[in-house]
Amino acid sequence: MQKRWLRIITILFFIGISTIAANAQCSICTKTAQQLGEGPAKSLNTGILYLMFAPLAIMGYIGFRWWKREKEVLESESMSEPTV
Repeated sequence: MQKRWLRIITILFFIGISTIAANAQCSICTKTAQQLGEGPAKSLNTGILYLMFAPLAIMGYIGFRWWKREKEVLESESMSEPTV
């Protein structure tokens, strides 16, 4: 089960890295980036995606740990219930 999740996370990570044209700019950032030129615009877009990844990774980790803990609690409760 653990290896399955590791594979899924690895595949999603590489899919996320390999995206060629991800637009992460709001309208104001897009207008500013167009004025700067193509090189700085790509750097700005990459920076926005980089800054977006950290909070999402943290929330994903917390959600995974929460789900795993709830699963353990439910399993322990079902084992401790007396059968009548």
